[in-house]
Amino acid sequence: MTISATITPAASGNPEEAEPEAPPFIERRGLPAAAPKRIAHIVSVSGSQAIAVLEREALAQGEETRVEIGQLVKVTTPASSVVGLISAVSAPAPASAPGDEDLRLVEINLAGEVVIDSRDDRLAFRRGVTHLPALGDAVLLADRHDLTRVYTQPNVATIEVGSLYQDAAVPARFLVDDLLAKHFIVVGTTGCGKSCALTVILQRVIDAHGHAHIVMLDVHNEYPGAFGERAELINPNNLHLPFWLLNFQELSAALTSGDAYHEAEIEILGDAVLAAKRRYSDASANRQLARRPGDTGGMTVDAPTPFRLSDVLSFIDEQLGKLERTQKTLPYRRLKNRIETLASDQRYSFMFGSLTVQDTMTDILARLFRVPNDGRPITVIDLSTVPPEILDVVISLISRLAFDLAVWSKGGLPMLLVCEEAHRYAPAAGDGFEPTRQALSRIAKEGRKYGLSLALVTQRPSELDTTILSQCSTVVAMRLSTERDQQVMRSNTHDSTLDLLDFLPLLGDREAIVLGQGVAMPMRIRFADVAEQSVPRNLNSAFSVSWSRPNLDRAGLEAIVSRWRHAGRERS
Repeated sequence: MTISATITPAASGNPEEAEPEAPPFIERRGLPAAAPKRIAHIVSVSGSQAIAVLEREALAQGEETRVEIGQLVKVTTPASSVVGLISAVSAPAPASAPGDEDLRLVEINLAGEVVIDSRDDRLAFRRGVTHLPALGDAVLLADRHDLTRVYTQPNVATIEVGSLYQDAAVPARFLVDDLLAKHFIVVGTTGCGKSCALTVILQRVIDAHGHAHIVMLDVHNEYPGAFGERAELINPNNLHLPFWLLNFQELSAALTSGDAYHEAEIEILGDAVLAAKRRYSDASANRQLARRPGDTGGMTVDAPTPFRLSDVLSFIDEQLGKLERTQKTLPYRRLKNRIETLASDQRYSFMFGSLTVQDTMTDILARLFRVPNDGRPITVIDLSTVPPEILDVVISLISRLAFDLAVWSKGGLPMLLVCEEAHRYAPAAGDGFEPTRQALSRIAKEGRKYGLSLALVTQRPSELDTTILSQCSTVVAMRLSTERDQQVMRSNTHDSTLDLLDFLPLLGDREAIVLGQGVAMPMRIRFADVAEQSVPRNLNSAFSVSWSRPNLDRAGLEAIVSRWRHAGRERS
């Protein structure tokens, strides 16, 4: 439902209600003054909000003007044209008798002003209001020229992602540098068009920036065809993330248990990893170095240096041979069994299955982060078939590698990390995988210093870590039905026009309210349509179609079971 107020015009001979003159700051430049549509006058100003009374007699004979929530209006002052958004309309004093007139009020959130840019002597929009409206100032509906001036910033890199709800002829543009450098989030319920909206944004970015470096964590395998030949597609069949790239916290999560023997296993694993790294380093240098007991040779368990799992197992066997019968051997045997199980399980072959160990760190980073991108500026990593037991470890590793690469490149390699279903691996409750939360939180808080940005996508913002959510400077809010999710977005969005978020349940598919620094000012938009071949795929067919005919036979079920059992060898 659209909340609006209709103004029925009436002729008026009152000279005080004539059309307002062009503001002096326009007249001084000799600019033509259009005939704006006056709809109201200011009766109250408080902070960033103003209240105006709708006028019936100010419009020309035979015209009708519809005033809706979300529309852009302007208030003329002697020094500028103040721009705001209508946030509410009401009739607090309805007419009690036929022929009487209602008192109709319009609430306006002030957002910015149009002033003369001293650099080129032209009108330009800027956020913030220096010259507040005064009582009696005229309120005018913004026309197409006003909309274009406000939402299209000159001399600033922008991308066109759709059109304005107020006027479909005016393009909706995002400010590229502010959008990417300061993190953004796309939220909305299932089926509202989040994936298509994200596809439009990323397509426009790489259309305009052929040397981009974007990594997408695709947990549902939705985007294999979204970017065509411009995407490097990685799945568990061709993914290679050797275990030695893991830091010790991630390695411990993958190799140790979470029961009473956890601490003992961690201590054993730390000693074993250091010994394995020293042995590999010595073998690589083709020399043996005499070391005193406890001497690590400058190595640490967190350093991304290669080592062999076989050397870890050998160390454990050596320690088992030294233990007396009275000492506990269970932690050693359990740790050894866990390592042997992972090494032999085909599902983990991309991380633990390599028979040889080589220092391929540069090659891995080059492929993941597209250095050079060779015409493929985006990497889409299909994580849909990665075992759940290790999914968090994989996401943590990729996120941490992105941050470390950004730091060691000293900001010379700007990158965007896109996290689909972000609430799954960075939950607000605090019971998620801690290394992943730490890696994403560090990017959210410090990434912009080094040119690393986050793009988060979630259907449940209330379940996302609040520290990460609060660092997103641009919010693309699509339809949200639950009050809890809406409240979280209000409390974590820093914008003067938060009232727009009250209408999230009313948005249509592919419609969004965009707030924050990635846009010139808050706006309601409709995203552009996505080409058929680029639409993120939905593996679920309609029930009415699927159930109207046989959909799976015994042979098909056997094929599914085969792929299920050999997920590490064959892509599902």
